[in-house]
Amino acid sequence: MPKEQTVGKPTTRRYSPEEKAAAVRMVRTLRAELGTEHGTVHRVATQLGYGVESVRMWVKQADIDDGHVAGVSTAEAQRVRELEQEVRELRRANEILKRAASFFGAELDRQHRK
Repeated sequence: MPKEQTVGKPTTRRYSPEEKAAAVRMVRTLRAELGTEHGTVHRVATQLGYGVESVRMWVKQADIDDGHVAGVSTAEAQRVRELEQEVRELRRANEILKRAASFFGAELDRQHRK
């Protein structure tokens, strides 16, 4: 029998940093106890009732943040987002200044011609 599907938008759950950290610790502990990585994420995710891919991503990001694996750390990614926002704001400000300069330049030119 097929599962019943609910109509509407999918529900997404937001996990607290503490929940994520606990899941990562559990995966790492289980890996250390078993001496293998195989199946540990799935096992922990199922036990906690979390999505497997969510837990897998948290563990991967924690490994990057802790320097165990190469990649973009959470802090670096946040800094890039902040810099990109600053660039967008500066471009908007420059566009406004260009338009203002063009407007006032044309206005001065009209006054000078009179």
